[in-house]
Amino acid sequence: MKVKVSEYMTKNVITVSKDNTVKDVIKLIKETGHNSFPVVENGKLIGIVSVNDIVGKDDNEKVENVMTKRKDMVVTTPDANIMDVGRIMFRTGFSKLPVVDNENNLVGIISNMDVIRSQIEKTTPKKLENIIKTYKSLGYNLKVEKKEVEVTKLKPTQNKIQADELVGRKYELKKGLAEPIIVIKKKNDNHYILIDGHHRAVAAYKMGIPKLDAYVIYLDTDKKLGIEKTAEMMNLKSLDDIKIVDEEDENSVKLKKVY
Repeated sequence: MKVKVSEYMTKNVITVSKDNTVKDVIKLIKETGHNSFPVVENGKLIGIVSVNDIVGKDDNEKVENVMTKRKDMVVTTPDANIMDVGRIMFRTGFSKLPVVDNENNLVGIISNMDVIRSQIEKTTPKKLENIIKTYKSLGYNLKVEKKEVEVTKLKPTQNKIQADELVGRKYELKKGLAEPIIVIKKKNDNHYILIDGHHRAVAAYKMGIPKLDAYVIYLDTDKKLGIEKTAEMMNLKSLDDIKIVDEEDENSVKLKKVY
């Protein structure tokens, strides 16, 4: 299916007006870490101002005198295919594009990171579909919802994770690139059983991130699942119980077993 820009764009966009000054833009850059800002007037996109536009300019120079005007800009729409937008970014070198509706109202902004994230998340529904098929075949009634879940309410089902992969998941979380985890929510249970995404969950926990995007599979049962029984046998009650191991340590353990 075509993934639309509207599904991944940032809707709350930091903007400036044509009457703002270079000094105002510099202040915004320092406060937000962004390197460009759409210029709007009465909700309409009239330009964009970036770091390159203000280099060497007087602090009191108005934005309208240094910005790239709307007629010279590359923009996109909410219904555009996100991969088509990605190709435009690749060809032009732009890291983000303003998103406008048919009347040139600014409705969002899409970045190259958003494009990458949209492709990473495409792999998750395949895993999700297989898990759903498994539980349906076991006779469970279920429904699925994508939402944020509290990290502290996750119950792990995997007793160890790799240290090097944990570093990678931390980086993805910082960049907003992590795919959603997959969890099961039973009737009358305040916790979520973590099925897929243990590295992401531990990374978020270590980083103090309170919530994660998740595909939540709601099961109409309060009976203990087989995967829960296995977790209990491994003494897994919270994310603190997951052991972080190095690949070298794993290999040395295996060698000891062989010899």
